[in-house]
Amino acid sequence: MRAGGARMDRPIRRPEEILAYRSLQRILGAKPPALWSVAPTDTVRAALQIMADKDIGLVVVLEQGRLAGVVSERDCARRALLAGKSLDTAAVSEIMVRDVVTVEMSYAFADCLRLMHQHRIRHLVVTDKGSPVAVVSIRDMLNEAVNHHAKIIAELERERLTMFTSTV
Repeated sequence: MRAGGARMDRPIRRPEEILAYRSLQRILGAKPPALWSVAPTDTVRAALQIMADKDIGLVVVLEQGRLAGVVSERDCARRALLAGKSLDTAAVSEIMVRDVVTVEMSYAFADCLRLMHQHRIRHLVVTDKGSPVAVVSIRDMLNEAVNHHAKIIAELERERLTMFTSTV
């Protein structure tokens, strides 16, 4: 019973059912954690080729298995092409971002969006015990939001239909 004597037909939603509190572990659960990477000594063209082949906008730069940086399509365009560097000879280390924003699998949806907005970035490197395991993009987050809201809309439509048919 709710205050005022009104009956509550369904329980209060659990935190994982509320999008803002949903963890990356749950969000990435359906998505295979593919982590595409290059070495700092690889060429910018090699990084771009992986991004083109995998239809992604960012690759992780690993040096001896450790996160050394990231390089995005924008980095390639702005820091290599516009700077007059050759894609075939310029090393990824010349253009990569070294100060990488990372998140653990336990981070919530809202925390990730806040970090992306705060740092003006479109990708977050997801780590597990300090080791990179995946990359989550703003597109992944938007997809999760769209799917979540579609479920809520369907629930509301079913509820409205139930209310309508029970009053007829």
